Amino acid sequence: MKKIVIAPDKFKGSLTGLEFCEAAETGLRQVFNEVEIIKAPLADGGDGTIEVVRYYLNADTVEVTVNDPLFRPIKATYLFSKSSGTAYIEMAEASGLKVLKDHERNCMQTTTLGTGQLLADALGKGAKEIILGIGGSATNDAGMGMATALGFKFLDKEGDILSPVGANLIQVATIDTADVLPQLKDLVVRVACDVTNPLYGPNGAARIYAAQKGASEGEIDQLDEGLKRFARFLEKDFNIDVQQIAGAGAAGGMGAAAVVFLNAELSSGIELVKDLANFEEMITGADWIITGEGKLDEQTLSGKAVKGVLESAKRESIPVAAFCGIIEVSASTAEKLGLSYTVSVSSNMPNLEIALKRSYENVVKAAADFAHKLNNT
Repeated sequence: MKKIVIAPDKFKGSLTGLEFCEAAETGLRQVFNEVEIIKAPLADGGDGTIEVVRYYLNADTVEVTVNDPLFRPIKATYLFSKSSGTAYIEMAEASGLKVLKDHERNCMQTTTLGTGQLLADALGKGAKEIILGIGGSATNDAGMGMATALGFKFLDKEGDILSPVGANLIQVATIDTADVLPQLKDLVVRVACDVTNPLYGPNGAARIYAAQKGASEGEIDQLDEGLKRFARFLEKDFNIDVQQIAGAGAAGGMGAAAVVFLNAELSSGIELVKDLANFEEMITGADWIITGEGKLDEQTLSGKAVKGVLESAKRESIPVAAFCGIIEVSASTAEKLGLSYTVSVSSNMPNLEIALKRSYENVVKAAADFAHKLNNT
């Protein structure tokens, strides 16, 4: 009996990973009388990851009122599994660009305080492990706001407490740890981080990302200098040279903050989700893995879900089929990637709008066609 693992990312705008799994299973079962099918939806830490994590964690949604990036009250949610003591928090829920209007973007004055409040709430509920997704942030405060919510205090040279915003990084003279939450000591934190930017400098948080968060050229210079000064204090007080950490500049310096204040490990989003899914165990003995995403393109080579599937499949010598909405790589590139079979499920659609509407039935058909081909080989 064949064993087929279905392990897609979402099709943005049309199918969730789970819906893709159901569609592919329907198509396969139209052809195979006996087949073992394992559904393993994946995500890479971006939009939609929270739904995939809920599937594996069997977690409840917790809603909390926290501060948004501009210190206004906002309702934000995270996932918590009481049985495993694991929480999944997406920074963007409380501190993301998505909660601001375009004209409100101003990373000189935005804060990660709300993300820290979500962390504190999870700790209060007994979380022993936190998985933190840090994509889509509206901030450049090097995690000062997050740390403030957990009891750290950032003081200027007069000993006054600073508001934890990007503009004040340059004013930090002392970091007071006297009131830090004691639960942090035993907490395990893993951060989904798919960028490798250092904290400051030409490729740092401010120079690469602050403009899209509302900063002017002059403000970018100030933020970069603030990050540089802040890094010196972190090295002095915590004996960690954050500038040497790949990904320290992620999410306006949240990568550095997570390592220093949370003792976190930075990992790729897809690898974290695969760990949650016990993916390596799932695929053992599989005859094929079917994966997919909305678009197969050059970006697929840099940390996306399909790449994560291919890396696992290669170790086990399992052939991989990719069902994608659009394929923008050549057959030879797909083969070099490690794909044994590729199909654009929308290739016969007259336009994108109709393709998106018919994504489910198109995946069903693609899976049935694939099964027929397997039967004929």
